[in-house]
Amino acid sequence: MIRVRVILLIIGYFLTILGLAMNIPLIVDLFHHNKDWEAFLVSEFFTLFIGVSLAITCRESNLKDISIREAFILTTCSWITLVFFASLPIYFSELNLSYVDSFFESMSSLTTTGATIITNLDNTPPGILVWRSFLEWVGGIGIIVMAIAVLPFLRIGGMQLFKTESSDKSHKIMPRAKQLSIAIGLIYLSLTIICSVALYLAGMSLFDAILHAMTSVSTGGFSTHDLSIAYFNDLTIELIIMFFITLGAIPFPIHIKLFQGKWKAIQNDQQVYFFFLVLLILITITVIWLMSSFSMTFERALRVASFNVIAIITTTGYSSTDYSLWGEPILTLLFLISVIGGCTGSTSGGIKIFRFQILYATAKYQIFRLIQPHGVYRVQYNNQSLSDAVGTAVMGFFLIFCFCFFIIAILLSFTGLDFMTSLSGAAATIANVGPGLGNIIGPAGNYSTVSDFAKWVISIGMLIGRLEIFTIFVLFSAAFWRD
Repeated sequence: MIRVRVILLIIGYFLTILGLAMNIPLIVDLFHHNKDWEAFLVSEFFTLFIGVSLAITCRESNLKDISIREAFILTTCSWITLVFFASLPIYFSELNLSYVDSFFESMSSLTTTGATIITNLDNTPPGILVWRSFLEWVGGIGIIVMAIAVLPFLRIGGMQLFKTESSDKSHKIMPRAKQLSIAIGLIYLSLTIICSVALYLAGMSLFDAILHAMTSVSTGGFSTHDLSIAYFNDLTIELIIMFFITLGAIPFPIHIKLFQGKWKAIQNDQQVYFFFLVLLILITITVIWLMSSFSMTFERALRVASFNVIAIITTTGYSSTDYSLWGEPILTLLFLISVIGGCTGSTSGGIKIFRFQILYATAKYQIFRLIQPHGVYRVQYNNQSLSDAVGTAVMGFFLIFCFCFFIIAILLSFTGLDFMTSLSGAAATIANVGPGLGNIIGPAGNYSTVSDFAKWVISIGMLIGRLEIFTIFVLFSAAFWRD
């Protein structure tokens, strides 16, 4: 039996925290004498009223034994609820955005997608800029916690390989996941502070440094300027951001081992090794292309290729140049890597490196069985044997991912968008990359000119992609609701 009161109680807690967090941009607007503090005050009152009401009316519920079914429902409902209430300050602000645009911006923020409909960011009220970055930061830590506590039960996230659960096979959320989440939260906060200090020392203003640190560690990609990182045109700043978005794309359980002094954790992890190998290959190809086709110097080609390739594959969405001008072959490559994503258990979106490795291992296993039908083979990953259920789940994820991608692309094409914009928009949406390709939604544009219907489609796509597809789709299964 699903306990609705438990779900409502936790959502009430989330809304209360969200409402209190609105004081941060409110104070920023007051300090800058911007009238948008009133928008945050009204939104805070409404959010706190609903949140506290839910917490009080459902306070007698027992939170110790949350079942996995309740966790799935809670995950989807809490994200949708938080997006709705987080959009209120944007809607009430002086930006005069429609509710569709406000919801889009809120969804993009919490899912760390980084797609925006706001034009003229350089003159956008500071409170809104803080709110967008803060929501991305919260969304980044939220997806890590979800990967640890929920996804292992679906066998599609790869977090079960980090042994986050005890030997107990019951369908309860284990205390071990809670302890791991707290440790990761402290590391997440520490990385954000270190990144802020580094960017400030590199020449950013304190305001820009804090906001870019939050959107770097969370691999969200929101900037405070229309030109994104190109606005600063500083190699040191780009190197710092590359370093921290790469850290954000590495499994956070690995970070825990590094903080414990286990330096071989990265070396011994196949997923991290393969991630850096893919990065090296992609950057090398891009550098060669830029040098041969655009006569760039090696230093310039290496700089722009490294930053933008890392930003795309980690689904951060930053840009240091308009890479849509690099030619069709490299655009095709960038389109393909936009759905790869970082590692499982990280803040990045996309399919994730782990799933490509499992798909390869499963395919190799099937080929060996065809060659020697009577042989005994085991699908292994990180020196661990994987059950057939993991391989099947990952292949199922790939199929549904492709299905959702094509549906979104078709729906976007019906709104009048061209072929490239529809395809790249679908990929950028479901992989939570942010910028697509082309003149409309490319690195030099944004999503402000697409139709309202397209914005709703993209918003749904961002949520599906961020919650790893199955987390939502499992709710539509009749077997899920049977006791």
